[in-house]
Amino acid sequence: MPLLIRRFKLTSGMMQEERIDDPDRIERYFKLFEKDDVKKLETGVKVFIEKDEWQLLP
Repeated sequence: MPLLIRRFKLTSGMMQEERIDDPDRIERYFKLFEKDDVKKLETGVKVFIEKDEWQLLP
């Protein structure tokens, strides 16, 4: 089951990590990304979109 990890910084400066394992939710996030970013994520590369770091683990 794939796992989408999102790391972001809170306004307080602390790093927060969100782990998304629901396939429907992962598909919805992929619709928001550009095609190049989706291809990178599918290969396991970390992608930075605005201030968030995204990574897809198989």
